[in-house]
Amino acid sequence: MPSEQLLPLSMLMLFAFCSNLPLGYLRVTSRKYSISWFVLIHLSIPFIILLRTYLGFSWRWIPATLFCAVVGQLLGGRMRRSTLP
Repeated sequence: MPSEQLLPLSMLMLFAFCSNLPLGYLRVTSRKYSISWFVLIHLSIPFIILLRTYLGFSWRWIPATLFCAVVGQLLGGRMRRSTLP
């Protein structure tokens, strides 16, 4: 990978992670498999796709962005559960 793509790639991965932290935080309070639960899981995906295509990355980067999004969801949920009484 050329070094000029490292900054856009790190921006994409950071966006996928950081956008899912608050969504995972909110997801914990939703009933599992409800509409709000489904929306909170999938809300960031269109924005990640738009950013990925805007930055010129191919579909081959989808697994990496999906991994960052899932980690963001899990950490956001863990943060919420640690603050609940």
